[in-house]
Amino acid sequence: FSLLQVVLVNLLICMVVFYTVYYVVLSVCFAVFKIKMLDGLAPFDFKTNPSWINPYYLVLVISLEITFFICGLLFALVVEEWVWDYAVTVTIIHIIITSVVMSEFPLTLHWWLALGSGVISMICGGQILSYCLFKDNFIYPVLDDF
Repeated sequence: FSLLQVVLVNLLICMVVFYTVYYVVLSVCFAVFKIKMLDGLAPFDFKTNPSWINPYYLVLVISLEITFFICGLLFALVVEEWVWDYAVTVTIIHIIITSVVMSEFPLTLHWWLALGSGVISMICGGQILSYCLFKDNFIYPVLDDF
């Protein structure tokens, strides 16, 4: 395999893992919060009014945060030390898919805040696990010339 093929295969694996985890976590959250109907578009919903007393909104936020954290850990197993790169790429692809599915670009602050904190937890959790698992193989930059 060429380097490009490896990167694309890893990206495909990460995308499949991301959306599989997202729908599993959504299903569990819908069951826990006793919401009757699982909306297939829930991962892309940024139009729900933010309210801490609205169980549907809570499900959306909680499932997003849990998904991003779990995926960071799983990405570490797939891509080793490049978790941050794949996390950002998967998030950008998710934003593009969200814009296409919802027919508009998300401009709601609460969605961006949730997404941002999710990406940070994905990167931090995944990079820490990656470092612990693969520290003997980790690539360290050479800083002698600075």
